[in-house]
Amino acid sequence: MLVDSHCHLDFPDLAENIQPLLDLMQENYVGCAVCIGVNLEDFPRVLALAEAHPHILATVGVHPETTDAREPTVAELVSLAQHPKVIAIGETGLDYYWHKDAPEWQRDRFRTHIHAALEAGKPLVIHNREATVDILRLMAEEGAGQVGGILHCFTETWDIAEKALSMGFHIALSGIVTFKNALSIKDVARRVPLDRLLIETDAPYLAPVPYRGKINQPGYVKYVAEEISRLRDIPVEDLAKATTDNFFRLFPDARTRMSP
Repeated sequence: MLVDSHCHLDFPDLAENIQPLLDLMQENYVGCAVCIGVNLEDFPRVLALAEAHPHILATVGVHPETTDAREPTVAELVSLAQHPKVIAIGETGLDYYWHKDAPEWQRDRFRTHIHAALEAGKPLVIHNREATVDILRLMAEEGAGQVGGILHCFTETWDIAEKALSMGFHIALSGIVTFKNALSIKDVARRVPLDRLLIETDAPYLAPVPYRGKINQPGYVKYVAEEISRLRDIPVEDLAKATTDNFFRLFPDARTRMSP
């Protein structure tokens, strides 16, 4: 069994073709996918997918690059996270690619999510784009390591991975690891302790080889697993078992929440 720890099944490119996507998941032994919340306005459709399908789980949060969404409060995030299908707080973090002036409002939003995760006792799903120094600083200052979580779609170097691991976080690798020139990510894939590694698609984005440039979907997470197993020179079955075990250890209630 494989787990896609990060996808956006509610986005139109995927939601309009949900049954074929679910069928491919089953065909490729993807037994669970996490549909990630990116704003509060669209959270009901994320939750509806999770409620409709036993093997779909959800998170709640407001993405750091979003400027036109309602700002969450700690109390609101904690309340929404009480739903039995919601396993984490996020997607949160910092994105200085889209906001090059590094606005303080974005850092305040990240703090809000960390505080909510601490109060709810749920892990974080963290997005980082060109903001590594501040991501690590705020994680440390606000005590994010108390709940841990995932640095999703990890694209940094091994030394940054080590810092995140030292705070108790897991490293999730996406289809980028299959790209020929993603040398630093391939290095991380070889070196992350096997018990701290997760895999994801970030669908509909970042489809792995051999589907690069096309619409991604959770069933393609098997290509991420195959590439990492090749890089580590271990059977793909071992990689699948390790990353799936890691997921359910990080989210210990997820198995029961996948029940009909």
